[in-house]
Amino acid sequence: MSKVLQNLLYTESHEWLKVDGKLGRMGITDYAQEALTEIVNIDFVVDAGAVVKKGDAVAVLDSVKSSNEVYAPVSGKIVEINSGLKSALENINKDPYGSGWLVVIEITNPDETKQLLNAEQYTKLIQQ
Repeated sequence: MSKVLQNLLYTESHEWLKVDGKLGRMGITDYAQEALTEIVNIDFVVDAGAVVKKGDAVAVLDSVKSSNEVYAPVSGKIVEINSGLKSALENINKDPYGSGWLVVIEITNPDETKQLLNAEQYTKLIQQ
């Protein structure tokens, strides 16, 4: 069973967001990394300073199974990219909610977080 953390918000496309004031740290969920299996490459399609809209791709993850885009759960400015993943890709699989985070977004429209799923809603989604 995939791990779902209570203090995070989730998208239906299996990204998580941890909101801390105006900043949101995001990554892929435990469920997503299990479905992808071993991740073999990450390609960030945005740079720090880029402005993204909710739903824009921020990265492409290649696994032994497939290639998948990762989408911004909210609109904002990319303020940090986890460049350490290039040399420690396994962190996405081993610790998706910790050292496997992808980017930090400065949230420009906090109301968008209300459209995300809470832990209970996300758990129901992945159990369907």
